[in-house]
Amino acid sequence: MAGEVGKPYTVTLAELRKLPQTSAAVKFTSAKGEQEHTYQGVLLNDVLKTAEPRFDQGKKNGQLRGFVAATGGGDYRAVFAWAEIDPAFAKSQVLLAVSEDGVPFDDAAGPRLVAPQDTKGGRYVSELNQLWVGVVDPVVDGVK
Repeated sequence: MAGEVGKPYTVTLAELRKLPQTSAAVKFTSAKGEQEHTYQGVLLNDVLKTAEPRFDQGKKNGQLRGFVAATGGGDYRAVFAWAEIDPAFAKSQVLLAVSEDGVPFDDAAGPRLVAPQDTKGGRYVSELNQLWVGVVDPVVDGVK
């Protein structure tokens, strides 16, 4: 975890397996056609809270200006608005999956980001290797 956080840190797949797990049965379309799987993993929001995201508390709902960029194998990247992963705003449960259909992911490959609410698999990020928390203010306000 990196970016606009108070405590950047690294977490391994083995460490994720030791945390409280959530299961999600999903159905989505990918380049391989219709997919249906059951993933086991940790809620992304729970992992990100540990990094202590820094949002401007002086702004009303300052966390709604936040986002998470997830990078996986082959420099594949997908972005989530903070409200999509925060249970205070959304019912979705984005996971850092440690297994698919009961088969654990290889430790060297890392976890897979799973977005059960998505109907297409584009934001299912395999071989996840980085999560970066940011805020849109510098972009929107024109500050680089």
